[in-house]
Amino acid sequence: MSESPQEPVRPARPHHKLTDEGRRMREVLTYSRRGSRFTPRQAEGWAAHQADWVIPDEAVDRPDFDLLSWWPDRDAPLVVEIGSGIGEATAVLAAARPHVNVLAFEVWRPGIADSLWRVAEAGADNVRFCGVDAVWSLEHLLGPASISELWTFFPDPWHKTKHHKRRLVSPAHAALVASRLAPGARWRLATDWAEYAQQMVEVLDAEPLLSGGRVERWAERPLTRFERKGLDKHRDITDLTYTRT
Repeated sequence: MSESPQEPVRPARPHHKLTDEGRRMREVLTYSRRGSRFTPRQAEGWAAHQADWVIPDEAVDRPDFDLLSWWPDRDAPLVVEIGSGIGEATAVLAAARPHVNVLAFEVWRPGIADSLWRVAEAGADNVRFCGVDAVWSLEHLLGPASISELWTFFPDPWHKTKHHKRRLVSPAHAALVASRLAPGARWRLATDWAEYAQQMVEVLDAEPLLSGGRVERWAERPLTRFERKGLDKHRDITDLTYTRT
């Protein structure tokens, strides 16, 4: 009797990969992890909603992990946010779209804890948070043409030249995102760094599956604490929208 074919093994997540000698492999990541201590309000939000709205990292590693099972309606349109921060934009935008499933990627756990009470206050029970690397997740957890909209607001600019390779908006990542967006789906971005904005335009204009450019500020996007800091420093805010052709 022939053996049944084995299920393909999902590649190890960033920080889990090892060299042939067993040493931890250094990878170029688009983020850095910060402290994990909670404020009292963050702890309260985490205790109240983490079990229902936060996808555990270890769950993602299971061979039978089913991402869409985390929402009551697995067939609803999927909106993805990369870098949800403390959830100021997430809560407002998700509450205005109760008919969609929102997947918010954020590696800073206190930020997720902050977001939990914000989305709860807004009544946005359609949001699920994930602390796993977003680029890895797009590649290994989400299928082609599975995303109806993507939000990337104020990603880390990695302003030092030697760190530009860590920027989220790069040719390789743009191609990956384009492959995951459904035809007609939008990628909405915003940044307060003029040089990064220019790079974003150059990279996204060069991606053949995307069409768009600079746009007026998206009126639905709330003014967040982070954006106010950029404005206080007299930085211009650039909004971009690209559509999957």
